[in-house]
Amino acid sequence: MQTGILYACAAYFIWGLLPLYLKALKHVPALEILMHRMVWSLVFLAVVLALKKHWGWIKPALADRKVIMRFVASAGVLSINWFIYIWAVNAGRVVDASLGYFINPLVNVMFGYFLLHERLRPAQWAAISVAAAGVLWLTVQAGQLPWIGLLLAASFGTYGLLRKTASLGALEGLSLETLLLTPFALAWLGWLVGHGQSGFVNGDAHTHWLLIAAGPITAIPLLLFAAGARRIPMSLLGLLQYIGPTLQMGLGVFLWHEPFGQGKLIGFALIWSALLLYTLENLLHGRKQKLAAA
Repeated sequence: MQTGILYACAAYFIWGLLPLYLKALKHVPALEILMHRMVWSLVFLAVVLALKKHWGWIKPALADRKVIMRFVASAGVLSINWFIYIWAVNAGRVVDASLGYFINPLVNVMFGYFLLHERLRPAQWAAISVAAAGVLWLTVQAGQLPWIGLLLAASFGTYGLLRKTASLGALEGLSLETLLLTPFALAWLGWLVGHGQSGFVNGDAHTHWLLIAAGPITAIPLLLFAAGARRIPMSLLGLLQYIGPTLQMGLGVFLWHEPFGQGKLIGFALIWSALLLYTLENLLHGRKQKLAAA
């Protein structure tokens, strides 16, 4: 249990501090950072697979058309999520990006209701209603939908839904996704080099190492998360997941001084209230189930 908590906390801390890494690459276009993230993640994962001597799953996976199609979809959604997040951080919208990961659990609940036909309890409906009120308030205040947060929540929720029913584990699944994405990434990076627009080729040694580091920075927290999820209850994992967006929002407000006036505070407070209600209801429901089983 304690090891699982440490693994999960480490994953969420890395995700929470990811804007610091992306800000260091602000001079490189978001799309190029995304391409390097794909390529170097595959390199890092290949090293991990080699050390574990874990290659037996690849041939059956590549031979199964259904598996390939599912992971083409999950890889596409994941790349959209990565691109929006990278762009948002380097556009000075870290607070808006953190919103997506605050509301993501409630988006997952809605996906479960509409797509998996799961039944929602009254308190879950109440939490979703309060969160919707928060999003509506932010929309009225800004004069537009908080599209960055909504797109991040929707894309990551869709990715989670696709991976929930996938036949491969975390390491194998991420390896297959990056394997499918890397040919496109290499083609785009090659085009940038050919047209003299490559941030990697034109950059200094510091930029080179930062882009290469995209591999372990991407893969390590995902592997830590998978290891932690196997060791601790989902209810505890659900509580720990707020470490990431809380750190991201703190960086945006206190380090980079992004706007966070009273209007935005009210909208976030509604969403935080919804998350508190959702989390408490989950904990109470889990306790009732344990007592009933006993």
